[in-house]
Amino acid sequence: MPRIFLPLEERPETIHIAGEKARYLINVLRSHVGDEIMVLDGKGSSYNAEITSVKNRELFARVKGAVPYDTESKVNIILIQGVLKGERMEFLIQKTTELGVNEILPVTTERSQLRETRKGPRWKKIAEDASRQCGRTHVPRIHDLLPFRELFAPSSLYAQYFRNSRGLLFWEEGGMKLTKARDVLGGCRSLMISIGPEGGFTKEEAYMARSRGFLVTSMGNRILRAETAAIAATALVQYVWGDLDTGI
Repeated sequence: MPRIFLPLEERPETIHIAGEKARYLINVLRSHVGDEIMVLDGKGSSYNAEITSVKNRELFARVKGAVPYDTESKVNIILIQGVLKGERMEFLIQKTTELGVNEILPVTTERSQLRETRKGPRWKKIAEDASRQCGRTHVPRIHDLLPFRELFAPSSLYAQYFRNSRGLLFWEEGGMKLTKARDVLGGCRSLMISIGPEGGFTKEEAYMARSRGFLVTSMGNRILRAETAAIAATALVQYVWGDLDTGI
């Protein structure tokens, strides 16, 4: 059944679909009157709806009922990512969304090659498209770009994250093994993972995160590209604490 994300009022009776989502249903999926679609609000609610009208590049659908649908992981993953240039950041957002991250905080660091961007809306669209494609219930929240140091300031707007989540900083210059971090963190249900940009984190940044309770860890002897590290770290966290357990 086709899936789309739409901001919805609680328990709607009729749904109006226009713009790009209507074009996707009409031109790509060839949807017609009588076809059923699943409409998700991106926050956990999903509805089964029947298309009742297709005209003027718009669709209307009648909501038949709420449907139980939850594909989210049991661990809340917040990715703190040193911002990357161009398509590498877009690729990272797409793949970590597929792997189940809940939030992405792009940050500038001492070694960041990019200091500002206007790609926030595009990043959000990539996250929504990836969520739809892989069948997620939620669309990850993509935050505005901010300095890495600002996260750790006493007056930071993100202080709640440090109260409610544990943290891992993956550093190519070394740290404890992830198996040891697993033993330290135990059954963690909310986890921040930090990945540096091209060139990685500086020692000062790693120590700053450690001073706020982050465990500094490593993914081995090979130095990974930043986007590869983010994807690998997300997959490892999902395997250890989330729902990517193959039973091995």
